[in-house]
Amino acid sequence: MADYEDYDYDKPMSIAIWKKMFPFILPEKKNLIRCAILMTCAAAVDVVFPLLLGYAIKHNIQPRSSEGIWYLLAAIVFLVVLQAFNVRTFVALGVKADCGMCRHLRNAVFNHLQNLSLSYFNKTPVGYLMARTNSDTGRIGDLIAWGLIDFTWSVFYCIGAIIAMFAVHWKLALIVFASIPPLALLTWFFQKRILVVNRIMRKLNSKMTGAMNEGITGARTVKVLVAEEQSLAEYSNLTGEYRGHAVHMARLRSIFIPIVLFIGSIATAAVLSYGGWEIAVLGAELSVLAIFTQYAGGFFYPIQNIARIITDFISTQANVERVSGLLEQSPGITDSAEVIEKYGDFTHPKKENWEPITGDVEFRDVTFRYPDGHRYVLEHFDLHVKPGTYIAIVGETGAGKSTLVNLVCRFFEPTTGSILVDGKDYRERSQIWLHSALGYVLQTPHLFSGTIRENIRYGRLSATDEEVEAAAKIVHADKVIAKLEKGFDTEAGEGGDRLSTGEKQLISFARAVLADPRIFILDEATSSVDTEMEMMLQEAIHTLLEGRTSFVIAHRLSTIRNADVILVVDDGKIIERGTHKELMAAGGHYHKLYTRQFEEEAEEKLLRE
Repeated sequence: MADYEDYDYDKPMSIAIWKKMFPFILPEKKNLIRCAILMTCAAAVDVVFPLLLGYAIKHNIQPRSSEGIWYLLAAIVFLVVLQAFNVRTFVALGVKADCGMCRHLRNAVFNHLQNLSLSYFNKTPVGYLMARTNSDTGRIGDLIAWGLIDFTWSVFYCIGAIIAMFAVHWKLALIVFASIPPLALLTWFFQKRILVVNRIMRKLNSKMTGAMNEGITGARTVKVLVAEEQSLAEYSNLTGEYRGHAVHMARLRSIFIPIVLFIGSIATAAVLSYGGWEIAVLGAELSVLAIFTQYAGGFFYPIQNIARIITDFISTQANVERVSGLLEQSPGITDSAEVIEKYGDFTHPKKENWEPITGDVEFRDVTFRYPDGHRYVLEHFDLHVKPGTYIAIVGETGAGKSTLVNLVCRFFEPTTGSILVDGKDYRERSQIWLHSALGYVLQTPHLFSGTIRENIRYGRLSATDEEVEAAAKIVHADKVIAKLEKGFDTEAGEGGDRLSTGEKQLISFARAVLADPRIFILDEATSSVDTEMEMMLQEAIHTLLEGRTSFVIAHRLSTIRNADVILVVDDGKIIERGTHKELMAAGGHYHKLYTRQFEEEAEEKLLRE
């Protein structure tokens, strides 16, 4: 995660950056416009209140008269009720705008993530994506909604107050106005430094979140390695550094706020001094002094507010850049416009146009190099897999066994050449059309939070309980599930953590049976289980592969002797192909692998005995 977060963002305010958020702001424009109108009205009411005070002093308090007092009280009550209505309504509209923008942004990000290629998730930390989807979108929504509200009120209050002051007494207005330049300069000076510290704190907060995530998800490893002290020390260093910058931030504010109050007090004192002199010497009205005392005391908060909001917009541009960068991330594998028009996409599939898949797969003169690679993994590779054929892929760890599978699944596409499914280049059909016909069981299968029944039903969401249980029975998962406390209604836990690897594997097989794919992928599905569970899984695999085109990445070579074709991979290339008998007779790489593994398994058996 650090690779994505550890950079300094110091760009100035840019409209071009914020334009990227317009598609998500425009759906909430009515609520935002209404908020702006209400805040303009609220600013006008706040400007009028000091004038009413001055009127009361001039016409009622000084002359000790009650003439027109009821009209004055009525006006004050009306403005109070109007202000209460303004506040209540703009808060409701602001919440709607904030939540609406966050919802549009998060839906767009999540939807885009669904369309990105698997390779993107292989190289991108989960914490980074979570931060973009939740934290960044939330910060953007909050700032646009509430920042607009505060900014509108502050600007219109300042404009209204300045007009009112110059209309009432231009000399006193100049005294108040003279305090604005030093206040603006002081605000700019401190906000710039506060922004720098704020960026550092936000970066540290991301690191703390990542460290906390690793500490929780890796708790078992930490305990086994007795690394609690080291883990705590690393986290404590981050929190200590964060605390240091937080204290620095507090110091800046503790200096900034008193100075602002001091300037405000100087302005108020100047108004009182000059206004008092005019009252004493020139016979000016006391009401004017009361009006300016109110304006001088309340004029500085909106100016600070405007500076703070502008600083927040500059700071939040980093969040906008990250979110928009994610939304602009190329999916890597895309369907053409013609294909989408006919077959639909992941969110709007047009299943009525999907042709049924028989499982005929052909590699035709395929040359392939990974996008970030510098050498070809496959060169002019040809392979024709007829429907129902069982293909086994073997090789040592890191040999590149997954390359063929990734190409079949269209997680990557050939650099040159073509891959045909049922006689047609699979790029001429949609990805979702192909993926809907794939069954993929990983070495460490992923289960979702929920019951076992719900996890199996992911294979076909429309399946009934009877069909779910029948699928489990076909792969013998029902025997294992029956031993669990609540059977099919047992909670699997987050990621299936409440179940053993073998139990999770059987459930993933049942899920695959329910999906009834025409092309099946097994990625070392029995390499992490004990011998007894492996026998159950092998029976399940035999059932699964029957009648289906199958690509099996094998760890234990003894399990793939009946494969129709065995492909031997070494250093990312196919070096041998044939049946088990043919390859053993050839005495090549496969023969060495098989013989060595056979000897190792024999030694393990003797040790167990």
